[in-house]
Amino acid sequence: MAARLGAPYVELDSIYHQRDWTPLPSEEFVARVTEIASGDGWVIDGNYGAVRPLVWARADTVVWVDPPRHLVMRRILWRTVSRGVMRRELWNGNRESLRNLLSATRTSTSSSGWRSHRKYASATRRPPPTRRTSACTSSGSPPLPTRHAARRPSR
Repeated sequence: MAARLGAPYVELDSIYHQRDWTPLPSEEFVARVTEIASGDGWVIDGNYGAVRPLVWARADTVVWVDPPRHLVMRRILWRTVSRGVMRRELWNGNRESLRNLLSATRTSTSSSGWRSHRKYASATRRPPPTRRTSACTSSGSPPLPTRHAARRPSR
C-alpha cells in the first residue's frame, strides 16, 4: 500500500518495542507517532490504543482485517517459529524466541494473539470517521481495529 501511494511505511511495533523488548514510554510513543501522522502522507501498520484516535483522525483510509481466530493463531505460530529458527531481527535488535512461543506470559506472541483477538473484536464496533473506509471481514462480524491506516500524499 505504501509503495503504491508513494508514502512512507511505519510499523508501530518498531517504535514501541525498544532494545530488549522494552516499551517506549507512553508520552514519547505518542509524540513520535504524532510527528509521523502529521506528515503529508503515510501508511501506519499496527494498532495501539494510545495512538489510535490520532492516527484515525488523520487517516483518509483505514483497512480492517478480521480473519477467524484459528487462522490468526496458525499464522502467529508459523511466523514465530520461522523467525525463531532464522533468528531474524525484528526491530531495535529484538528477535523472537522459540522458548517464548507457547509461554503464557504477556510478552508471548501466541498468548498475546489469543487474548488480543477477542479484545480487539469488542473494542471497536464501528469504523472511525474517515472519508474512505475499507472493511475486510471473513466472518461477517464487525471488523477488528485497524491494521493499516493511510494518508495519501497531496500532489
